[in-house]
Amino acid sequence: MTSPTNGLRCRECGRLFGSKALYVCEWCFGPLEVVYDYDAVARRVDHARIAGGPPSIWRYADLLPADPVGAVDLGAGYTPLIRADRLAAELGLGELWLKDDTRNPTGSFKDRVTSVALTRARELGFKVAACASTGNLANSVAAHAARAGMECYVFVPADLERTKITTTAVFGARVVAIDGVYDEVNRLCAEIADERDDWAFVNINLRAYYAEGSKTVAFEVAEQLGWELPDHVVVPIASGSLLTKIDKGFSELGLVGLVEGDRRVRISGAQAAGCAPVAKALAAGAEVPTPVRPDTIAKSLAIGSPADGEAALRAVRSSSGSIAAATDAEIIDGIRLLARTEGIFAETAGGVTIACLAILAREGVVRRDERVVACITGTGLKTVEAFGDTLGASAVIKPSFDAFTELEESWRNPK
Repeated sequence: MTSPTNGLRCRECGRLFGSKALYVCEWCFGPLEVVYDYDAVARRVDHARIAGGPPSIWRYADLLPADPVGAVDLGAGYTPLIRADRLAAELGLGELWLKDDTRNPTGSFKDRVTSVALTRARELGFKVAACASTGNLANSVAAHAARAGMECYVFVPADLERTKITTTAVFGARVVAIDGVYDEVNRLCAEIADERDDWAFVNINLRAYYAEGSKTVAFEVAEQLGWELPDHVVVPIASGSLLTKIDKGFSELGLVGLVEGDRRVRISGAQAAGCAPVAKALAAGAEVPTPVRPDTIAKSLAIGSPADGEAALRAVRSSSGSIAAATDAEIIDGIRLLARTEGIFAETAGGVTIACLAILAREGVVRRDERVVACITGTGLKTVEAFGDTLGASAVIKPSFDAFTELEESWRNPK
């Protein structure tokens, strides 16, 4: 591999394992993470080397656990970082930026993690790609598997948005809908992964490698800010992996000398009120509670037993961040506010991020004097069902100028 990795290490007990397909410690069942030789990375990586790389996540190959040569690559990453002055004014903030991952190949940040996972899967000899998903990962795995010529199975809750099922099946994947919530889907997939050890479940037996793709959000933000760190980042929480790895990514930039100093970026989380186990744990000063039954329109965040919930909680606490939770009505308002002010149509997870950003701004957690980045993780074209019949044509008129002028007059002078 290009990156100097030293295998996998248990986050809980610290035991080391080889670079293989393994997702929990064989001793204590703790989660595993990729270990890097940061001194070796620091000797080879610099700004010029990165700038000379491709306009995708693979420009950061020195800090990813797979070889970019022959990568399963649809061009994920290097998405825009957009200055959001109109939205900032609405929220009473100063310098606000939006990391717009709606621009990824299948419309969400999941293309980052999938590209890394399936590249590593092929290196390990897997021929079948699979995942448990709330929708975005299903889209991404199906598309990348098609690119790689791999057979593909995806498992989703049966009540998933129809658009996400269609945009998965079109790539030729076998879509298996489960009569249950995501946590039940995930448990079934863990059983299947144990029985089908020749299947690459990207978020189960390949999870340690898969999760590393999320670090590239942090790498890009820093590069796009001129190799400077933001003060505060707001990230939606589903499993908690995205927030945890963005936090890790910012730390790694300092470890290998790509940014100066060792300043910690504050990191805050955003959850839907109908599935907010991590937010509740932070408010209670406790551990993440036993699984909750999701009840929210934000289906991509509807994970009641977040695998990395405790790690996300630690990252938020140690960086002096916070976690807010938004109601379904606030989520819809957040989607519309973002679209109206900045021209970005986000899915419900993006509505959660903006709604929670507004809450955190009102509470003074996110401050006007901070350089703030909000992560918009997926496109709203996947979740139009969330609006029901509340949006549509402003009016229907006859095809005549008189009809239009009459309508225009009614808008200007409502009775």
